[in-house]
Amino acid sequence: MSSLRDKRFSRTESGDARIVAKPTDVVIGRVVALAKDGSPMVNYPGLRAGVPVKAAATASYELVPTGSAVALMFIGGDRSKPLAIGVVAEQEPEPEPAAPQVEETLTLTAAREIVLQCGRASLVLTRAGKVLVRGAYVSLRSSGMQRITGASVQIN
Repeated sequence: MSSLRDKRFSRTESGDARIVAKPTDVVIGRVVALAKDGSPMVNYPGLRAGVPVKAAATASYELVPTGSAVALMFIGGDRSKPLAIGVVAEQEPEPEPAAPQVEETLTLTAAREIVLQCGRASLVLTRAGKVLVRGAYVSLRSSGMQRITGASVQIN
């Protein structure tokens, strides 16, 4: 009368069943100092009174710089008994791209025309050599002499 169900239960109900503890959350802390025996002194969120505690470690922390991020678990779930399980590699922020070099002269070239426009204001350069300035309000100011020349000049 051996069935698959009986075989499955006979294996799990044996006396050598092992209890597996569930892993707890990993907390990120900081190495504050090293104790005399080389164990890391750590600070982490939720630490009462903010006083660093000595942590058990899975490796030597003698070469780990102060201030380094460290992954912590807690022995038996007791938050006062941290276990340093490894150093967290912190990514350095990528350097900002360098600002483009500003040339002394900027040349824009087009086959027919170049238009600079912002709202109701525009500046148009045409292939025929015309410069058209349009806007709701146009102001020309000069700290020196202002000259208007042309084959013919019309004002108003």
